[in-house]
Amino acid sequence: MKYDYKAVEAKWQKVWEDEKTFHVEIDHKKPKFYALVEFPYPSGAGLHVGHPRSYTALDVVSRKRRQNGYNVLYPMGWDAFGLPTENFAMKNHIHPAIVTKKNVDHFREQLKALGFSFDWDREINTTDPEYYKWTQWIFLQLYKHGLAYKKEMNVNWCTGCKCVLANEEVVNGVCERCGSEVVHKVKSQWMLKITAYADKLIDGLDGLDYIERVATQQKNWIGRSHGAEVNFGTTAGDTLTVYTTRCDTLFGATYMVVSPEHAMVKEWLEKGLLKNADAVTAYQAEAARKSDFERSELNKEKTGVKLEGVMGINPVNDKQIPIFISDYVLSTYGTGAIMAVPAHDTRDWEFAKKFGLPIIEVVKGNTESNLDEAAFTDVATGTLVNSGFLDGLSVTDAKKKMIEWLEANGKGCDKVNYKLRDWVFSRQRYWGEPIPMVKCEKCGWQPLPESSLPLTLPDITDFEPGPDGESPLARHTDWVKTTCPCCGGPATRETDTMPQWAGSSWYFLRYMDPHCKDALASKEALEYWSPVDWYNGGMEHTTLHLLYSRFWHKFLYDIGVVPTAEPYQKRTAHGMILGLNPHSFVNLPADEQEKLLKEYGSQKAAEKALEEKYGEMARHPIVKMSKSLGNVINPDEVVDQYGADTMRLYEMFMGDFEQAAPWQTSAIAGCNRFLDRVWALSDKLVEGEGYRPAIETLMHQTIKKVGADIEGLKMNTAIAQLMTLVNALYDNGGATKAELETVVQLLNPFAPHMTEELWEKLGHSHNEQLAYYPWPQYEEAKCVESTVEIAVQVNGKVKARLKVAADIDAAAAIAAAKADPAVAAALEGKQVVKEIYVKGRLVNLAVK
Repeated sequence: MKYDYKAVEAKWQKVWEDEKTFHVEIDHKKPKFYALVEFPYPSGAGLHVGHPRSYTALDVVSRKRRQNGYNVLYPMGWDAFGLPTENFAMKNHIHPAIVTKKNVDHFREQLKALGFSFDWDREINTTDPEYYKWTQWIFLQLYKHGLAYKKEMNVNWCTGCKCVLANEEVVNGVCERCGSEVVHKVKSQWMLKITAYADKLIDGLDGLDYIERVATQQKNWIGRSHGAEVNFGTTAGDTLTVYTTRCDTLFGATYMVVSPEHAMVKEWLEKGLLKNADAVTAYQAEAARKSDFERSELNKEKTGVKLEGVMGINPVNDKQIPIFISDYVLSTYGTGAIMAVPAHDTRDWEFAKKFGLPIIEVVKGNTESNLDEAAFTDVATGTLVNSGFLDGLSVTDAKKKMIEWLEANGKGCDKVNYKLRDWVFSRQRYWGEPIPMVKCEKCGWQPLPESSLPLTLPDITDFEPGPDGESPLARHTDWVKTTCPCCGGPATRETDTMPQWAGSSWYFLRYMDPHCKDALASKEALEYWSPVDWYNGGMEHTTLHLLYSRFWHKFLYDIGVVPTAEPYQKRTAHGMILGLNPHSFVNLPADEQEKLLKEYGSQKAAEKALEEKYGEMARHPIVKMSKSLGNVINPDEVVDQYGADTMRLYEMFMGDFEQAAPWQTSAIAGCNRFLDRVWALSDKLVEGEGYRPAIETLMHQTIKKVGADIEGLKMNTAIAQLMTLVNALYDNGGATKAELETVVQLLNPFAPHMTEELWEKLGHSHNEQLAYYPWPQYEEAKCVESTVEIAVQVNGKVKARLKVAADIDAAAAIAAAKADPAVAAALEGKQVVKEIYVKGRLVNLAVK
C-alpha cells in the first residue's frame, strides 16, 4: 500500500496535540533533560528552510532521550519585540501587536506541520505583559545593585532605524538589521554594567561543554589581557594614561596617539593650546562619521593629525614625543590613548613611515632587523636592547622589571584590561519593553515600585521616531507624565524602550514555569530544570545573545534567584543553509547567460559586469538565503510536495551539522525514496523470530552507531547507516517483524509521523506509542563481525577473496588461502618465499 504522507502526518499531529503527548511536568523519578533552541523572531515572511535545521536536530535528540527514559523539556516561544515589526507597522499603518499576533500564528502553524515535539503548553511571547513584567523586574534588580545607570555617551546611531545600536549590532559599519550606515552621536543612554562580570564570563566557561569555536568567540569578544597602565606627562602639564601589554618596549615609544574624542583634546582646544585647531576639529568631525569597525580595520590607510602645541613626555627617559589624533584609536577601548612603538607593531610602523617618525628597535630577535621593512615587527620573544636598565633581559623578565619600576616611581601600575564595553541598553522606539524608571526634578531617576509592574505600552497609532531620534513615546504626554514614587511630586517616564536582547536574555528560565504569577519561575521549577542541558543556536549569536544571557543569569545567581551560576551546560551551533545566488553567472537561466556572453564576449567579462552591478557577492554561486535575493525556500512547499518527514530527514542528511550546506531541491527526492522503501518493508515481512544470523551483526552495529551519532549531532552518518541497513534487509528478501521494529524505532526521531504509523501497523497498541517506547539496546559482542572477507594476493595481484572467521589466526588464514583453487593454480610449480597475513584484510604470498 502506497504511503499517504498527508493523511498520516495530519493524523499524528492531531494525536500529539489532543493527547498532549509532549507535555511535561516535574518528575523526580526520572532524570531531567532540558533541550533548548533559540526562539525565533516571528517575521512576516514566515519560516524558511534554514530555521528548522536547529529545531529538527534538537527534536531528534529530545525524542531519543524520551525513549532513553528522560523527562524531557523541549519548549518553544517567540522573540517578538523588535524594529522590523515596528517598521512594518509604520509603513502599513497597522499596530505592531496585530502584526505580531498574525506572524506568531503563522510560525506556530508551520512548526506544528513539521512535527516538532515541543511542549506547546509552555509557549511564551516576549511582548506579553505577563512576560515582560519580569524582564522589567530584572532591570530593576540590576539598577538597585548598581549595574544599570544613565550616561551621556558617544553611541552608534543607525541612520535608517533612527535608534542607538550596541557595538555588537554594527556589522561592517552598517546596521545588522536594516543595512543602513551607522554614525556616532552623543546621547543619554541607559547602560548595563556587563564589564563588572567580564572575569566571571570568561572563567565560567571552564567546565562547560561548549564547542571550541563558541567558547573562543566569547573569550575573544571579552578580550581580557594583562598589561600595565603607564602615565605619560605632557608639556601642557597634564597626564596622559595609556594601557599597554608591552611595557617592556617603553624605551621604543617615539610618539603617542589619542582618540579624536579624547577629553584632553577637547580641553586643549578650549584652552587655545593647539596651534592647528581647525585641522584638529575637522578631523574629529570626519572620525565621528565612521563606525568603530571602520576605524579599527587593520588594512585601512592610516590617517591622523599631529597636535601642534602639546608634546608628550616618555616617563622612562623624559624625552618629548609628538602626540597625534587618529581614528584607529577608540575612546571606548583602554584609556583612549596609546604609546606607539613602531619598531615592534605593524600598525605603528605604518603610521610612523607615513608621518616620518623615529623607529627605535628595543627587542632583538633571532634574525637581523630591517627598520625599513615591517618583517621584524611584533617581536614577542628575544632580548631587550637600547632600553637602559632593561638591556639584556628577556621580554618576560623585562615586563616584570618595568612594572616594578613604574610602581616604584609612581608612573604606572599592573593592569588587567578588557575589550568588552558596557551594554548600551536604550532604544528610541515604541515596540519594546518600557524601561520602568521615572525622572523627578527633586529626586532624580527613580525606579517604579515592583508592585506596579508591568508598566505596559500605551496604545498609540504613530510609531515614527522624532526628528532628533527620540522615541515616539515622548509625544504621548498622558503616558509620560506621572508622579514620583519617592516624593509624590510630578515626574516623567523614561520614553526609551529596551533592546530586543532584553527578552531573550532570560526566556529559558520562563519556560521552566511559564504561568507562574509570583516570580519569573518558581523555586521548585528552577531547581529541577536548571541548567539547560543542551542549547543549540547560530554562531551569529555567540557575541550577542549568548554573552548577554550569561551575564543576566550570573547576576540572578549572585542575588539568589537561580540555583546555578551558568545557564547552559552544553552549547552547540549549526551551519547555515545556503541558497543559490540569482546574481551569479552560473545560476542564471541559459538564455540569460547566452545574452550576457553575446554582450560582453566572454564569461569572465560577463561575471565582471555582474560584480559591478551587484557587488562582490556576485562572485559566489552559493550565498546566505535572504528575502531580498529571492532565494528563500519556503518549507510549506517542501512539506506539501514530499511531507514533513522527508523535509526533516533531508535537513539532517544534507551534510555536517556544524557546517554551512547548500539547499539542493533535487536531493530531497532521494530522502523521499528512502522513506518509501522503509514503508514498503512492512509489506515484505518474512518468517522468523528476532534478528536473523545474516543480519544480526549489522542490526547491533546500527543500533550502536545511530544512538552515538544522534548524541554527537552526526545526523547525516546516522541516516547513512540506516540506509545501509535497509539495503541489507532488501538484499535478504525483506525484514522480520523484529528487524523492522528496530528500524522503525531508530528512524522515529527523524521521521516521527511515518514511524508511529508503521509501529501501529506492526500491531502495537495506542498505549505503546513510539514517543516513549524504550530505545533499542545493542550487545557490544554482537557488533563485531563473526566473519570477514579477506583478499588473497600472489606477488601483489589479487587472485581470490575469501570469507573467514573474524578471529582466524595467521596460520589458518594462510592455509585457507593456499587451498583456494584459483590461488593453488597460481602457486603451481612455484616456490613460496614469503607469507604475510594482515588481520582481517589480506593474505599476501610472494613466489619465485
